[in-house]
Amino acid sequence: MSTPFDHFNFKKSELQVEGVKLSEVARKLGTPLYVYSKEAFLNPLRTLQAGLKEVDHLICFAVKSNSNLAVLKMLGEAGAGMDLVSEGELYRVSKAGISPRKIVFSGVGKTAPEMAKALEHGVYSFNVESVAELETLNAVALQLKRIAPVALRFNPDVDAKTHPYISTGLKKNKFGLNRKEILNVATNIRKLPGVSFNGISIHIGSQILTLSPLNDAFERAKQLMLELNSLLPSPLTFLDLGGGVGITYKAEKAPSLEKYCQTILKHFGPKAKLKDPIKLLIEPGRTISGNAGVLVTKVLYRKQRGSKDFLVVDAAMNDLMRPALYGSYHDIQPVDQKHTKGTQKKTDIVGPVCESSDCFASDRKLSARLASGDFLAIMSAGAYGFSMSSNYNTRPRPAEILVSDGKYRVIREREKYEDLIQGEKI
Repeated sequence: MSTPFDHFNFKKSELQVEGVKLSEVARKLGTPLYVYSKEAFLNPLRTLQAGLKEVDHLICFAVKSNSNLAVLKMLGEAGAGMDLVSEGELYRVSKAGISPRKIVFSGVGKTAPEMAKALEHGVYSFNVESVAELETLNAVALQLKRIAPVALRFNPDVDAKTHPYISTGLKKNKFGLNRKEILNVATNIRKLPGVSFNGISIHIGSQILTLSPLNDAFERAKQLMLELNSLLPSPLTFLDLGGGVGITYKAEKAPSLEKYCQTILKHFGPKAKLKDPIKLLIEPGRTISGNAGVLVTKVLYRKQRGSKDFLVVDAAMNDLMRPALYGSYHDIQPVDQKHTKGTQKKTDIVGPVCESSDCFASDRKLSARLASGDFLAIMSAGAYGFSMSSNYNTRPRPAEILVSDGKYRVIREREKYEDLIQGEKI
């Protein structure tokens, strides 16, 4: 289970990561600033690799969660593959040096040009979400004189017990095919000579905090796999089991990665005694990156309003969208813990953007001593932080740094105003 303070911790009252004080880098590089820990990325990846060592497997990091080139290269060098959902992400992972044979192309709306580019690149598999998409991929592959490796995404109609915006495995969701549709494809697969039906994939949602939905989904996927193997001329070669388990943002009790791996092995490991060998893929994103980063921001003003104060900070919803989009909770800590002392006051932490939704936290008990110039760390910002950022209000996006062994390096420069008008014409 990943928590906000596994790698970011306080030493002599100052928040630091791998020996680097956040206050020092904030003063030197400015804020807002994304700060990542190398070890915080690699530790969950290693745990997953160790937990699945009994089976043939590939851990494909969900690029959408954190797409920085340095992060992708680092994870690739540690053995990870990549799960991507656009040609843009394909471009990124190729620049990061990821082997095409470790790439799966997911997504409900792939275009024909995207399919062609991925085919030419030689990706491991296309996770196909509809019959219409499969027919398009078949046509593209035939035109290029290629065979497209395919996994059909199975929608098992399992409630992931997560936020409705990130629930993806119910029949009312836009994702995947139902059992009947997949069996029909299998029966008629010879009519699609441009594709090779090699596997099935599932993905029931993100930030899953109990293993029960995964147990249900894995069992349904296994039964469908066995059914398909009796229909197809040769058995399926792999199963893509989708995203990982949730992380701790506040006080959630997420399953440990060890127990998550044990759940996978229960269904597909050696003791499951499956007739045919199967390779297992998983697509963790937040599981690996969520607690590997924080967003450091500076207090601009304290605004007193009766029973509640507002701390206006220099980060905004364009830098970290999750609280505005999902109402997501992020722990917020003064970088210097001396600012936790004294009278505690109900406080909203808000950004400069011209919307009331530009709010990182409401009614948090924070010290009344916090004032202009003090630094705050918005925890658990390594996933869906910078990758969902924008230039709303014509605000340059933050810099990103990666910390390792007491040193840091800038892995993305802070945007300049001239960057924001590139390509525009008057």
